Amino acid sequence: MLSFLDKSHSIAPSNYNRWLVPPAALAIHLCIGEVYGFSVFTKPLTQLVGVTAPTAGDWSVASVGWIFSIAIVVLGVSAAIFGKWVEERGPRLAMFAAACLFGLGFVVASFGASAHQLWLIYFGYGVIGGCGLGIGYISPVSTLIKWFPDRPGLATGTAIMGFGGGALIGGPLAVALMKHFSGPASTGVAPTFLTMGVLYFCFMLIGAFIVRLPATGWAPASYVPPVAGARKLVTTQNVLVGDAVKTPQFYLLWVVLCMNVTAGIGVLGQASLMIQEMFPSHFPHDTDAAIKASAAAAAGFVSLLSIFNMLGRIFWASSSDYLGRKNTYTIFFLLGIVLYALVPTLGRSGNLALFVVAFLIILTMYGGGFATIPAYLRDVFGTQHVGAIHGRLLTAWSAAGVLGPVLINYIRQYQIDHGVAKADAYSVTMYVMCGLLAVGFICNALMKPVEERHHALVAEASTV
Repeated sequence: MLSFLDKSHSIAPSNYNRWLVPPAALAIHLCIGEVYGFSVFTKPLTQLVGVTAPTAGDWSVASVGWIFSIAIVVLGVSAAIFGKWVEERGPRLAMFAAACLFGLGFVVASFGASAHQLWLIYFGYGVIGGCGLGIGYISPVSTLIKWFPDRPGLATGTAIMGFGGGALIGGPLAVALMKHFSGPASTGVAPTFLTMGVLYFCFMLIGAFIVRLPATGWAPASYVPPVAGARKLVTTQNVLVGDAVKTPQFYLLWVVLCMNVTAGIGVLGQASLMIQEMFPSHFPHDTDAAIKASAAAAAGFVSLLSIFNMLGRIFWASSSDYLGRKNTYTIFFLLGIVLYALVPTLGRSGNLALFVVAFLIILTMYGGGFATIPAYLRDVFGTQHVGAIHGRLLTAWSAAGVLGPVLINYIRQYQIDHGVAKADAYSVTMYVMCGLLAVGFICNALMKPVEERHHALVAEASTV
């Protein structure tokens, strides 16, 4: 079994169909993308003791909320730590490890729910599962880029689209399982965690068994390698991960990703509450029936955002193969600034339709940023260590996962505490997001080719 997982045993035969690799990557990303749907567990976890309603012994919403935050932080940190290991050992072993860790995280979280020990859920889903998230997220990236040198944006966008769509499967699955396992004395969380851990482990193994690496020197038919200088910021050289983190380009791209994600993730986490508070006339709360209808409509808005987040990953990443990665991010930042600046005006005018359209476009660019960044790294640093470099860069996601929600939540609360109406409490946050996107725009504009002294052959020659 261990030899089968070895990198040398995963080299594809000459007749291997490279279009089997994106489904292998999807098998991983559709599973680990469940993390975006974790909010369906929030209410049941706060009622483990009371079952039908929170009681004195139950956990608070704020305490449970840290489970998601820990998982996202560990995702970025583990991707950075294990990125080089993934490159060295190959995608098959990395995907197998991700399946084991992600599945085990659910199992440990199940014991935590059964014993009502929140630290076990932090450790299980947050730390162990978070490591599975990080390794699983980066494991197919460099492999896809090697198989699709002609369309790296399309390839990575297809896989990372799965991460954006994972919640559309994981959320309803979790709700259905909790309903099945629940009873007068249980919310059904513990057996749901256990079942999902086993299911995800098995499904992720499919990806590990399918994936293959191209043989050295392989290239698709009719592929013409880019000529140095023919396309701006597309290199024919390689930069090793240890040298990449010494370049200003790495840190510029770190800020580019962080700003794009911060703006999107802050809104994504508060979308339901935001639309209800900014459009109170459309979401009344006068009766129990109105409250239920309002919550359902807001939930529909959140589902729409998730769908456009997913679609944006494949659309923008594919488009970047023609537009260029730098130009694509320029669109993200400039269009994003315009749309965020319009949100307060749309809210005051009561134009719900345009408000929804604005945020659907914003979420396509949020998802598109994730899917385009691996190809951007490939253009700037080459293919040799792109997976490891991508892993280091994902620490920007960890930072944004904390920064975005904190900015939205605390600025909103500060406004309300100082007498600002809830419908107007998001205006300042939207303008802050515009400022963050402006910072990202400047960093993206400063991007230029890496100096030759950082190229792998130059670096190696200098040590001889």
